[in-house]
Order: sequence, then C-alpha cells, then structure tokens
Amino acid sequence: MNLMDKNTIKKELVEIGKKIAERGLVVGPGGNTSARLGEIVYMKASGISFEYAKEEDYIGVDFNTGEVKEGNKKPTSELWLHLECYKRRDDILAVVHTHPPFSIAYAFQNEALKPFTPDMVALIGSEIPVIDYVVPGGKEFALAVGEVIRDHNGVLIKNHGLVTVGANLREAYYRTLLIEDGIKTVIFAKLLGNMVFFTKEQIDEINNLEVEKYRKKLLKGGI
Repeated sequence: MNLMDKNTIKKELVEIGKKIAERGLVVGPGGNTSARLGEIVYMKASGISFEYAKEEDYIGVDFNTGEVKEGNKKPTSELWLHLECYKRRDDILAVVHTHPPFSIAYAFQNEALKPFTPDMVALIGSEIPVIDYVVPGGKEFALAVGEVIRDHNGVLIKNHGLVTVGANLREAYYRTLLIEDGIKTVIFAKLLGNMVFFTKEQIDEINNLEVEKYRKKLLKGGI
C-alpha cells in the first residue's frame, strides 16, 4: 500500500466496494472500508451505498484526530473503528467492515471460528474470535474491536457483522470472503453431523510450507 498514491487507493476502494455489494455482504449503505496512506486514512462517506459509491465518495481523514482533510462529505459513522484498528498494529493498512448474513448467524453461537483448510491458515492466520454486541459508531465499540484486532486478523460481532484487516485492501477483502465461506462450510458440516478443525500441529505444518509463504508474500504485495 505504501507504493500507492491516493488515486490508486480510491480506485481500489471503489472496486472492492462494488464486489462487497455484489456478493451480498452488505445491504444498502451498510458497511464501510478504509485504506491508510501515511497520516491520511481514506474511507467511505456516511450514507453512501457501495454499489453507487464513486471515488469522490471516499474521503481522507487525519489518522490521529479523525478530522476530514480531503473531501467535503461526512465520514462513515464507524470512523473510530477504522482508526482504532490502524493504531493497534503498524502492519494494518486496510480495514473492511461488512454485515455478512452467515457470519452474523454464526456469531450467536459464541464460538471462535477455527481454521480447517490450508487457505484459512495461510490467509487468515489464527482463529477469529466473537465479541458481544456494542452500540455501533462510538469509541466503546472501536475499543472492543481493537482489543481483538491487536492479535487477530478479524473479529465477529454479535448482532452486527464482521471486521477484517490486512496489509492492503485485497488481503482484508479476501479474509472477509474466506471467513464468510468458511462459516457456511461449518454450518453445513454440522447439519450433516460432523466437523473437523485443524490441530496445532497441522497448522504449523501448513505455515512452514514454502508455497504458502510465497502466497502470503504475494498477497501482501511483497513480490
């Protein structure tokens, strides 16, 4: 992401936003995305639907204060959520917040999503925890999410949705897709009667595969 300029970032925000809408990961103006470039964080303006959003609908806010620096629209109501994620880890340069129906349903079970495929291990990393519902839009919600994001690449929020992070928008978006699709698999597997998650030993084996190391590096833009 540090190799990109703001025009490239805005273009990618528009493209990823449309994919999010097309896949039914949000409805109407719900959900929000952002990408950090230095001290500026570009995010979707409040009340704008992903499918209709244009580059001018993604505004730049100050990383430290949340003050609008570029654009004349109001930032997403989840402004503090995005800024909190960036402040928790230096390697986070993109945040994707969606309302995937299967993820929301799964969160009610109060069980962390554990990896059970090589892709989940390689691209998501550790398990995805679940946190209780907190009123959206405020700093309390941002802090609750940020506390989990400190050590994980995603978090499920009861009665609300999913937050994923990444070294770039593509990585954060793919993590959203993997989590939602993974949850579908868990639901159907349990309906059929059995579900098997990876052991720690199996996870370590996958992490040590050269092909997975290459894919991780490629997705983060390091190749």
